[in-house]
Parts: sequence; C-alpha cells; structure tokens
Amino acid sequence: MVPLIGDERLDYLLDERLRIIQSPSVFSFSLDAVLLADFVSIPVKRGAIVDLCSGNGVIPLFLSLRTEGDIVGVEIQARLYDMANRSIQYNRLEQKIKMIHGDIKDAPGLLGYEKYDAVTCNPPYFKKTNSVEEINGNEHLAIARHEILCTLEDTISISSQLVKQGGKVAFVHRPGRLLDIITLMRANRLEPKRIRFVYPKEGKEANILLVEAIKDGKPDLKVLPPLFVYKDGNNYTEEMSRILYGK
Repeated sequence: MVPLIGDERLDYLLDERLRIIQSPSVFSFSLDAVLLADFVSIPVKRGAIVDLCSGNGVIPLFLSLRTEGDIVGVEIQARLYDMANRSIQYNRLEQKIKMIHGDIKDAPGLLGYEKYDAVTCNPPYFKKTNSVEEINGNEHLAIARHEILCTLEDTISISSQLVKQGGKVAFVHRPGRLLDIITLMRANRLEPKRIRFVYPKEGKEANILLVEAIKDGKPDLKVLPPLFVYKDGNNYTEEMSRILYGK
C-alpha cells in the first residue's frame, strides 16, 4: 500500500481503471488535464512522450492507457512530484512512466533534443502578479496556475526543443490566449493543425482551448466540432462521460 500524507486521498480515474493521489490543500487535477490527455495524438504501439508541468501526474496516468510507449513527466514542485511518483507506484506503472523533478527549462538537456514523438503541456494560465501571496495563499496552487516559474513562451519553446520533426505538441489553455499560442508556436517551428473549443454547455462562451501542432508541419489548420461539458443541470454530455469514465 502506497502511504498517504496529511489530507491526501486516492481518487479513481477512468471508471476505476487507475487511481491517483490528490490533496484538497495541495493539488487536485482539473478537467483541463483530462481533456488534453484525450485530445493529443500519440503513437499507440511505441514511441516516447513528454508531459511538461505534470503536477500530480494525471496526464501521464491517462496517457498510459492509450499507448504502449514510454512517458516522462516533468514537475518542478517537490510535493507534486512525490505525489505523482506514489500514484505511479500504486498503479504499478514504474516501467512505463518516469517522473523528472526539475525545471522544464532544463528538460532538453536532461532528456535530449528532438527525441520525442509527442509533448503535452497544461501550463500556468495566468500572468505573474507582484507576489505569490497576492495570487493565492497556497504556494502550490499559485505556481501551478500563474506564470511564476515559467511562461507560455517557455513552455512552447521547450516543447519544440523536445519534439522530433513531424512530432505532435498539444496544449490546453484559455481561449483568450489563442493568438499568443499560435504566434509563439509558429515562431518555434510548430505549425498549429488542430484546434478545439470546449464550452461549459450550449449557449455559453468557450472557456477551454485545445491546440495541437506538428513540428515543421505545413499550414493546414482544422477547427474541430465544439465539445460541451454539461447538458441538463450537472449531467455530463455523452462525449464528456466517455472522456472522463471511458464509457
């Protein structure tokens, strides 16, 4: 049995096929991470994948059910890195998923340049303010949500350095940063190929953006059909239920 610390709990993923360690006072994954893990195009039988800003390892865990390839997660916060490692151990995925504790800016030097078939990233969404305390009293959440230790430009640049020519880079972010993302991707040899907007429900504005690019790809952007999270009340749509529970 993998030990839990403080208020940590073991939550189920994908209809109880996996479990993940979470903490309400430290870190719990968001819907955004689940959507990105479902959205990205990855090799099924083999290959190598890197997940940047991994948090408690939710994206590598989800991806482990979609590929037989090797997955590396990079997380700078020691507590979140430890939570991810213990979740990997609990699910007996040590041979498939490896976590790196460190700054994503060091990832190409540690992992190798242009070696990976796919890179995913759920980066901090919000620009840095004057101090962590002004952002959020919880330092773990502040670093995960705000560009304190890395910027959008950092994450896109590092992704391009890691992915091989023809490989895929997929991001989840807020729709308001769409132009920034496309501009930065193109400046880093990443050509956006697929975009999908996610809406809380019909009639509402999109609040999540999914973007996938190909390293040195030719211009040909496809905007996919919208994804709605809820239908009536708090009931998930059929597609959202499939993504969350595998049903």
